[in-house]
Amino acid sequence: MPKDFSPPTTIPSAEPDNTEPQRLAAIDLGSNSFHLLVANYQNERLQVVARMGEKVQLAAGLDESGYLSEAAIQRALDCLGRFAPFLTDIDSANLRIVGTNALRDAYNSQAFIERAEAQLGHAIEIIAGREEARLIYLGAAHALAENGRRLIVDIGGGSTEFIIGEAFEPKALESLRMGCVTFSSRFFPDGELSEKRMRRAELAAFSELANIQRPYQRLGWDDPVGSSGTIKAAASVLYAYGDTPQEGVITRSGLKKLRERLLKCKHLDKVELDGLKPDRAKVFPAGIAILSAIFEAFNLSQMRFADGALREGVLYDMAGRNSAEDTRSKSVDALKRIYDVDSRQAENVADTALRLFHEVKKAWGLTKTQGHYLIWASHVHEIGLAISHSQFHRHGAYLLEHSDLAGFSRPEQRLLAFLVRAHRRKFPTKEWQALPVSHQEGCAKLARLLRLAVLINHSRPENAPPLPQVSVEGSTLTVTLPSSDEPTLLSTDIEQEQSYMAAAGFTFSVLGLNNNAVGLP
Repeated sequence: MPKDFSPPTTIPSAEPDNTEPQRLAAIDLGSNSFHLLVANYQNERLQVVARMGEKVQLAAGLDESGYLSEAAIQRALDCLGRFAPFLTDIDSANLRIVGTNALRDAYNSQAFIERAEAQLGHAIEIIAGREEARLIYLGAAHALAENGRRLIVDIGGGSTEFIIGEAFEPKALESLRMGCVTFSSRFFPDGELSEKRMRRAELAAFSELANIQRPYQRLGWDDPVGSSGTIKAAASVLYAYGDTPQEGVITRSGLKKLRERLLKCKHLDKVELDGLKPDRAKVFPAGIAILSAIFEAFNLSQMRFADGALREGVLYDMAGRNSAEDTRSKSVDALKRIYDVDSRQAENVADTALRLFHEVKKAWGLTKTQGHYLIWASHVHEIGLAISHSQFHRHGAYLLEHSDLAGFSRPEQRLLAFLVRAHRRKFPTKEWQALPVSHQEGCAKLARLLRLAVLINHSRPENAPPLPQVSVEGSTLTVTLPSSDEPTLLSTDIEQEQSYMAAAGFTFSVLGLNNNAVGLP
C-alpha cells in the first residue's frame, strides 16, 4: 500500500517543463478490458511509449449477488502482473489507476483493490460514471483535429458513456448502465443468437437511452464520434466487407448488414467475421445491439471512430493537475456558486488554514497534495448551510460524497467529505476509523488544522485575523494565546475544542489560556 495518505491521483510535484518530457502512465481497469498506456507528455501532446490491453472481462465475473468471483479477480491480478514491469521507472505522482463500472458495482471490489494495490504498490481509484465520461471526452477531443460540437459515444463492458462537447469542454455528460459484457450475459446467456434476443437487447438499450434522448437532441451536435473497442471493431468489420464508404466510418446501412451477418452465426461460439478479433467475438453481438439502439434513438446516419478514450483522458487530466486548469479546483468553485457559499468567510478560512499548514507542514510530514485538500475543504466547509444550519457539517459531507464532481474520484470525494464532516463539533471517530488505515493519520491532521482555522475565523471578520502561535511535537498540537484575565470568543472556543479533541484521543495543548498552561491528552 502507498504510504502517502492521499488517493492515487497525487498532483505532479512540479509544473511540466516544456523542455523536458514528463513520463506519465495510466491503467484503465475496464469491465471488459484492462489497458495500460505509458507516454511522454510535452508541449501539450502525448508521445506513446508503451501500450497494452487484455480482455479480462471483469463484469462477466460478477455473480447474481454482485460479487466478483475469485477466478475473475485472479484474471485481473494476472493481467496487472504483466503490466507491472512497465511501471518501474514511473514516478508515483505521474501514475493513475482507475476502475470503472464493474468495480463500481461489485460488493467486494475493495477486497480486489487491496490485493491489486499490494501487487502494484500504488493505490487504485474507482471513478463515477460521469467522471468516466468526462475523461473519455478529454481523451477523444485531443485525438480530433476538427472543431465544432461533437457527440462522443463509448460502449464499454459494463456501461456506455455519452458526451456532447465543444473543443475540450463537455456540455453534457452521462453514463448509462449497459455494456457489451453485461448485455451479453443478460440477453445471450447460453450463447444462442436470434432475431428475438437481438431485438430484446436493442429495446433494453433504447429504454436506457430514453432518459437522455430528448435533452441530447435539443443540445444537438455536428459530428457523431465513437471511441473504444466495440465501435472500433464495428468500423473494422464494415471496412473488411466493403460496407462503408471509408475506413473508420460506420453507416446505418452498413450496421444493418453487420447485424444480419451476426444473426447468421446462430451462436456466440461461431461468431467469426473478417476484421473482428477472436477475443472480442463473444461480446460483439451485444455491443452491436447497443450501437444499433444508439443509431435508432439519435437518428444517426453515420458515426466515425476516433482514437483516444479513457486512458488518454486520464493522462491529459493528470498533466493539467496542480495548475490553473485543474478541473478539481473548477468543481470546487462551481460548488461555491451553486450553494451560495459566503465567499469572504471561505477565503478567510482557507487563508488561515494555509498558514497553519505551512507552520506544521515539515514537523507533521504533510505533502503538497494534502495541502490542496485542506484548501478545497476550507472553501466548501459551509455548503451544507444551503440545506439547514442544524448539522450543516453533516449535510455538506453528504453533498460532497454523493455529487458528481468533475475531476474527483470517489476516494477523493470521500476524503473531502470527511474533512467537511469533521470541521466542527464532536470529532467523527466512527467515520474516521472507516477510512483506510493508511489514510487515517493524515486525515486527522488535516481535520485538526481545518477545525482550528474555522475557530480562528468564528467571528466572521472582514479579513483573516493574525495566527496565534502554533507548534507541534509528535501528534501534539499546541496553540499559544495572548494572556488575558477576560475570556474571549477564541479562548472559549479553544476550551471547547480541547474537550472534543480529548474525547477523540488527540492531544491538544493551549498556552496562555487564563495565564495557565493546559494540556489535555
